[in-house]
Amino acid sequence: MKLMYDLPEADAKAYAAVAGNEKMMYCIPFNILDDRFVNGFTVITDRKIYCILNGEVQSTYELERCTKFSTEVLYGNCAFYAVIDGSTTLVCRFISGKNLPRYSVMVHACEELAEKLRAKKAPGDPVVNHEDERFCQKCGRPFISGTSICPFCRDKKETYRKLWGLTKGLRFMMFFPLIVSVITLIIQFVLPAIQKVAVDNFLTNDTFYEEGLSILSPKLRPFLLIFISIIAIDLVQRILSIIQNRFSALSGNKFMLMMRTLIYEKIQTLSISSVSKKATGDLMGRITNDAVVIQSFMVMDLPSFFIQIVSIVLGMLLLLMLNPLMSLFVVAPLPLVVFLVYKFWAVMTIRNRKCWRRLNRVNQFLQDVFNGIRVVKTFGNEKGEVKKYHNYSDYYHVQLESDQKYFDAIFSILSFAIRFGSYLILFYGNYMLFKGLMSYGDLHQFNSYANIIYGPLMSITLITRRIPTFITSLDKVLEILEDEPEVADIGLPIDIAIEGDISLRNVTFGYDSYNPVLENINLDIKKGEMIGIVGHSGSGKTTLINLLMRLYDVNEGEIVIDHVNIKDISQNALRSQIGIVLQETHLFSGSIRDNIKYAKPHATDEEVVAAARLANAHDFIVSLPEGYNTMVGEKGYSLSGGERQRVAIARALIHDPRILILDEATAALDTETEKLIQDAINKLTKDRTTFAIAHRLSTLRNADRLIVLDKGHLVECGTHQELLDLKGFYWRLVMAQKQDSGMVKKA
Repeated sequence: MKLMYDLPEADAKAYAAVAGNEKMMYCIPFNILDDRFVNGFTVITDRKIYCILNGEVQSTYELERCTKFSTEVLYGNCAFYAVIDGSTTLVCRFISGKNLPRYSVMVHACEELAEKLRAKKAPGDPVVNHEDERFCQKCGRPFISGTSICPFCRDKKETYRKLWGLTKGLRFMMFFPLIVSVITLIIQFVLPAIQKVAVDNFLTNDTFYEEGLSILSPKLRPFLLIFISIIAIDLVQRILSIIQNRFSALSGNKFMLMMRTLIYEKIQTLSISSVSKKATGDLMGRITNDAVVIQSFMVMDLPSFFIQIVSIVLGMLLLLMLNPLMSLFVVAPLPLVVFLVYKFWAVMTIRNRKCWRRLNRVNQFLQDVFNGIRVVKTFGNEKGEVKKYHNYSDYYHVQLESDQKYFDAIFSILSFAIRFGSYLILFYGNYMLFKGLMSYGDLHQFNSYANIIYGPLMSITLITRRIPTFITSLDKVLEILEDEPEVADIGLPIDIAIEGDISLRNVTFGYDSYNPVLENINLDIKKGEMIGIVGHSGSGKTTLINLLMRLYDVNEGEIVIDHVNIKDISQNALRSQIGIVLQETHLFSGSIRDNIKYAKPHATDEEVVAAARLANAHDFIVSLPEGYNTMVGEKGYSLSGGERQRVAIARALIHDPRILILDEATAALDTETEKLIQDAINKLTKDRTTFAIAHRLSTLRNADRLIVLDKGHLVECGTHQELLDLKGFYWRLVMAQKQDSGMVKKA
């Protein structure tokens, strides 16, 4: 998110006159002053806040005197407040949708600056925010939902250039049907010339119809030759059409496969933060629906558009050669048609975007309901969800029906305007015919060429309806393909065999830089140690695990494994040597064997069984009707929570990881099964660095060390007994759990 805007020249001079040697930290717009719209800027330096408008400093506030900042959503706008000397003061007002997220960041940033000023500390670097923009920075209009694409400001030439790059390797195969189409088009223009000869020399020639003319008469041979030529031309056109369709289908399928593979591979390389910002249905739509739209346009619409243009140009040249005056009758309606198409295109672009948003809303609703179908059934809310679906679906179909009605009306007007020239040709051509200035063949030939032009003109108006949809889909696909992962390997990453020594040195991390989840964490772990991670919900336990797996990169400090910075190790080498059982167990559709082998695809059946035994899953698996071949269903819902957990543990163990991570690995198990799993885990942790998160503190009793997190800080570290003897944070957690379980009587 942009937090540093450029000041206009007049405002920049006003700022320079008052700021002196102050360092500008942030500069963001404010839009409302005294109930009128303005174009002002709030400038925050390392000492003060300035509100600047039209080359004048409207107000100044000293950060050192501020104790608290806040935003408030008002009617139609928002406000940014500061508590100055104990009194709440309005700093500025702004349009909510565009700037509320920026000022929300400023709340934390300004409080941090003010606190450092009072403590006489250096202000440090400005905070950054990686949240995506929701509005175009050029025109201020909202992006297409779920994207960072502005349909008004996008560079269409650049979009087409990138599309050309995607066709590399398939260009000949894709353009061969185009070459065939050009040949077919040339033949199409030859046919009216042959028909003219037939009309003038035979059909309208009275001397040709002599009594007793037989089929073998020499006079019939030219006519038979013309007849055979027309049949041959039609046959050649159909053969060429078959060739064109075959190559179009082949190139289209290859292009579709290439596009879908590229998108899927790219999504797999993106960081978890990038993927999590987009809905699953949206990502699936880009692989399926958007790829189909692009393929259809490239294979069908674009070649057709090119052929129509060539047809119009060639047809007009031939008409000009035949009769320059009559050719003007074809051109006369075109300015009106171009104007209508221009207006029609602009309106349809807006309508298509509305329709796409409503369809996307339907798809997201279906995704949510199908993913949570058990919750729907549990609460008996089927009728309510059906009603919601009808509402969303009706909302979409109303827009779709409105678009179709609008298109049909405009298309009828365009059709009449384009065809109006044919009425002029009919009138003037017959007049010339009656006067003897034009033959029947000439009029027929001219009408044939005119009709060849009218068809492409109508087709072009249809194509213009599909172009906005195509560009939107292409931009959505390119957005994925051009997205850079936030976590990436260095140029030459190291593939190391991990031993298990881990060091965290001054690690600070926040999903938003101004709001750290972990702060200044220092910890040294020796290989083979089992580390228990303890703390309240939201204290940063899972975040610490995510950093160890390098799903995110630290904001400050470093994580070192075996004396190598984690950023220098290839992500594949790192994660292939880490086994993890997450709190939310996910099994893939397939058999139990397939799910266990997921971490080691080439594992033998003996290894699968061994891993299942260690996870204490073998007994329940063999009791199933199909044993290890039992299909688990989507997300493993055919198994109980405890069974899914044990399969997940077996999956984590089968590739013998050097680092084992257990995020609430026994949360879904009953007490007896938990004990069996805990015994297996105790065996597995030998000579293997293990991190275990558990809210049930008794499961971490045997950990070599426990680290206690509170609000992102490491507050305690030691063995279970050492921390109990301290009677600090960990001791209070244990006592609270014992009290909840009834082991300790309440005071």
